Amino acid sequence: MTTGNEPTGATPRGGPPQTDAERLRDGRHRYARSPETAALDARAAELRAQGSTYQQIADELGYRSRSGAIDAVRRAIRDACAGPAQALIDLEVTRLEMITDEVLEILQRDHVVVSHGKVVKDEEGKPLLDDGVKLQAVDRYLRSRESFRKLLGLDKPAKVEHSGGVRYEVIGVDPADLT
Repeated sequence: MTTGNEPTGATPRGGPPQTDAERLRDGRHRYARSPETAALDARAAELRAQGSTYQQIADELGYRSRSGAIDAVRRAIRDACAGPAQALIDLEVTRLEMITDEVLEILQRDHVVVSHGKVVKDEEGKPLLDDGVKLQAVDRYLRSRESFRKLLGLDKPAKVEHSGGVRYEVIGVDPADLT
């Protein structure tokens, strides 16, 4: 199924593509994203930056309509932003990995209870271990993992189901007055 925003030029079955735009179709005549399509999108953006109208871009590059040229320019802009955006994501992932590593180190250490500047010991003279620090580290670890999932888009949207009806009640009105 096509959207009408793909390059035009139906190729006769078995015949070679007639225009650059026709080469952008797959075997089922559907628009296919490829290096060639990215180059065509970039050309559309270049023409737009030079002052061409979307209709002029569509005519020159072989899009069926002006909206095809608009979509091409939008894809080019999205592609241009993808590199810097990915670099930012990579930087944030690196920072989150450093935080996660530090939290894991804290989790692996033993922590003792300290009261009034002195280590608290049990009846045998051994220092009491403080589980509170580890529990805080677990909370921080879970928060950092949540940040990873959000950053990388790994969480699925929650599905909400609703069953049953809705009942409306008007207060202060006698139903007999409504008839």
